[in-house]
Amino acid sequence: MPVITNIEDLKRIYKRRAPRMFYDYAESGSWTEQTFRENCSDFDQLYLRQRVAVDMSGRSTATQMIGQDVSMPVALAPVGLTGMQHADGEIKAARAAEKFGVPFTLSTMSINSIEDVAEATTKPFWFQLYTMKDQDFVSRLIQRAKAANCSALVITLDLQILGQRHKDLKNGLSAPPKLTPSTIANLMTKWTWGLQMLGAKRRNFGNIVGHVEGVSDAANLGAWTAEQFDPTLDWGKIAKIKEEWGGPVILKGILDAEDAKMAMSVGADAIVVSNHGGRQLDGAMSSIKALPSILDAVGDQVEVHLDSGIRSGQDVLKALAMGAKGTYIGRAFVYGLGAMGEAGVTKALEVIHKELDTSMALCGRRRVDELDRDILLIPEDFEGRWQ
Repeated sequence: MPVITNIEDLKRIYKRRAPRMFYDYAESGSWTEQTFRENCSDFDQLYLRQRVAVDMSGRSTATQMIGQDVSMPVALAPVGLTGMQHADGEIKAARAAEKFGVPFTLSTMSINSIEDVAEATTKPFWFQLYTMKDQDFVSRLIQRAKAANCSALVITLDLQILGQRHKDLKNGLSAPPKLTPSTIANLMTKWTWGLQMLGAKRRNFGNIVGHVEGVSDAANLGAWTAEQFDPTLDWGKIAKIKEEWGGPVILKGILDAEDAKMAMSVGADAIVVSNHGGRQLDGAMSSIKALPSILDAVGDQVEVHLDSGIRSGQDVLKALAMGAKGTYIGRAFVYGLGAMGEAGVTKALEVIHKELDTSMALCGRRRVDELDRDILLIPEDFEGRWQ
């Protein structure tokens, strides 16, 4: 067992073990990847204030996200194709999250289905919904999530049209994958991954294949998916989905204060400040820089979470100190999954938890609800000065 001390250690193992097309799928952004890079680097502009001679005993990172108890305010974000990073990836990630006491969010574009994950876990998980043109399919998907006892619906708002990720096109990543000589050569070197995939429960999009008329296998899946994301999504449709769901709703993909106010007006239980990990609008502001203006706009009228760029417990700490009530990790848990399966996801959570707990203590805080901007040194122009 290699010594894992940080998320970067897991990333290095993941890169060796996963096929290049799936590694690049996770480790890429759109266009020039400016937003993808700055999601991480902008955290470095925030400094922590060390405090001493403070009683650091009896610490706890436990809190709540949308009224649900969590061992730390970190949820596993919805990530498509997780089941191709490691055999039965969604199931393994969900089990690790359940045991650790944090939420797991299943993507619409998952390999393992809603029912697969529900069967393999004992506690409710969250389900992430992409709005599709096929309204009947969306309604049935919502009903399936209800039947699986999912405890929250996460509606992604920023994928009405797909941002271009150059690496995916060059690697032939599609449904099904386009196998070029280069891709085949790379897959042949990943024999451990291949052997595991032979025993996987599924290797197609489990929430779609067999649940849509005319989509029964990978051969006709690609054409259906390419034309299904709904460019007409608006706040009225979101309100109708919320009504149809009837439970807690989290709206993901908010980067603008006006959109945050609109999300609040349709009754969101929480909003996620997110730019889709830099995979949609390249040149958009990083999530951590967008966070302050959104908090100023909505105050404490709606719970605000943050996604995109978190690679450490210190990143979590900075987001919470800025005012977020919860955070999400996507790539960080995928690195662990691709490196070591369920044990790797657990290790990623352990690393982040230890970093959060230790850094919180060294800033003189013992509980999450004590975190505020007083533990940060924030540049005066952190959000930028814009005309």
